[in-house]
Amino acid sequence: MQKESYRFSHRQSVGLVFLCTLFGVAAQYFIKTSASQITVITPAALLTNIPLWTGLSLYGVSTGLLILALRDGELSLLYPVISLTYVWVTLLSAVVFKESVNAFKLAGIAVICSGVALLGKGRSE
Repeated sequence: MQKESYRFSHRQSVGLVFLCTLFGVAAQYFIKTSASQITVITPAALLTNIPLWTGLSLYGVSTGLLILALRDGELSLLYPVISLTYVWVTLLSAVVFKESVNAFKLAGIAVICSGVALLGKGRSE
């Protein structure tokens, strides 16, 4: 007997990929945090670094969600949404890690957001 699998709508697929971007930025936060805790890179230091494993696990969750979203969604629309991760990472870096955001970074964020919006607009027509 074959089980029927749940199918995601277009909107749900986009939502899943958007969620992937949030998991991606959380993963980056933990990996950046883990890097500051490592003074000497040894197998033991890497294996016992909880923030590192948290970040890698979050990437795994993100990948799982992406697989689910891509099953029913359009690759040409969904994959560029992943680029929003760059936007969230830049904002997180500025707020949490006090990194500078200059005009070039802001222009890049504008281009990424515009590109994702244009791709979404092209899909709705």
